[in-house]
Amino acid sequence: MQLSDKKATLSFSDGSPSVEFPVYQGTVGPDVIDIRKLYGQTGMFTYDPGFMATASCESAITYIDGDKGQLMYRGYPIDQLATNCDFLSVAYLIMNGELPDDRQKQEFDSLVTHHTLVHEQMHTFLQGFRRDAHPMAVLTGLVGALSAFYHDSTDITNPHHREVSAIRLIAKLPTLVAMAYKHSLGQPFIYPQNDLSYTGNFLRMMFATPCDDYKVNDVVERALDRIFILHADHEQNASTSTVRLCGSSGTNPFAAIAAGVACLWGPAHGGANEACLNMLESIQAQGGVAKVGEFMEKVKDKNSGVRLMGFGHRVYKNYDPRAKLMQETCREVLDSLGLHNDPLFKLAMELERIALEDPYFVERKLYPNVDFYSGIVQRAIGIPTSLFTAIFALARTVGWIAQWNEMLSDPNYKIGRPRQLYTGATARDVK
Repeated sequence: MQLSDKKATLSFSDGSPSVEFPVYQGTVGPDVIDIRKLYGQTGMFTYDPGFMATASCESAITYIDGDKGQLMYRGYPIDQLATNCDFLSVAYLIMNGELPDDRQKQEFDSLVTHHTLVHEQMHTFLQGFRRDAHPMAVLTGLVGALSAFYHDSTDITNPHHREVSAIRLIAKLPTLVAMAYKHSLGQPFIYPQNDLSYTGNFLRMMFATPCDDYKVNDVVERALDRIFILHADHEQNASTSTVRLCGSSGTNPFAAIAAGVACLWGPAHGGANEACLNMLESIQAQGGVAKVGEFMEKVKDKNSGVRLMGFGHRVYKNYDPRAKLMQETCREVLDSLGLHNDPLFKLAMELERIALEDPYFVERKLYPNVDFYSGIVQRAIGIPTSLFTAIFALARTVGWIAQWNEMLSDPNYKIGRPRQLYTGATARDVK
């Protein structure tokens, strides 16, 4: 963060003295006005519901330019990373700032691989959940419980403890998600296998049984690995901000990540791809492609209550760069599995065509986002809709833990404490 030559001046219409604030520049993106002394100098707070124009922190991890449809991890464009790297290479990049060389890659992969096994008592803990519990309810509990099993790495003031807990979280999330899935089916848990890749191991833990092993399909493995990469981090979104805010209190990393999992569960955030697939299945049940035009007309009617899921984004005002990659991946998976005539994919294509041609959607810049295609890919792989958000959490854990560690490494960090505009009753007495 570099101090700019220019300053920002706040003036008042009632004749109160104007106040100057410093302006800081990042490497790219908008400058920021430093208002940390605003209350002390004016007795006022800023009012910004949803933090639409507030930079809550300084970060060097992820950059998004929503107008250009640009997403970069540590300066690398997302399309280059998704095309040329695997998930663990991207995880190393997000955590350490640079892509690994061959030696670093081998050591990091081995370290993560040999931490995928969870404490055996976690199996007993899982038995306390109902079989029909939502996987995100189970995952929130399991991640939070890790601090009870791995309390030897919860000293957040110790950089080595932070590194160990980061590796444990990245390594064990696939195991925990697979365990949650197996629990819902009533099937035995499948232990990790160290000779498989991170993503291949997850697929095997998901779909193998003691009586029938699972052979990893290379196209499916690469597709899911790409989903992990595209979801690894996304700047200061709701769940990442939750992890930072929770972590700012000094809580242990497992509790902070569990808070991120809980936030991600919401349909406006991590649950969007689940909602998108439910929408496609609903249209298919009502008549399929022939009913798409009718559905889109209902979307345009504000009184209909019908929402178009998987289009538009809080940040992107252009085509979501992740969606382009996911569309390619979707075609590859459907062709590989012989599902190129999948009715939901045809529905998705028709929805996209109308959205990109109809002036109503074009003017509002409602382009397809990553959730629009990722749900179709996961469905084709055999992943149930209810597990989509848990897989999102698996991938996003890398970003969460990197953002958490970055915050704790900042000597200027303080516990988060937003202010408010109070509109309740004034002081009164009990009679």
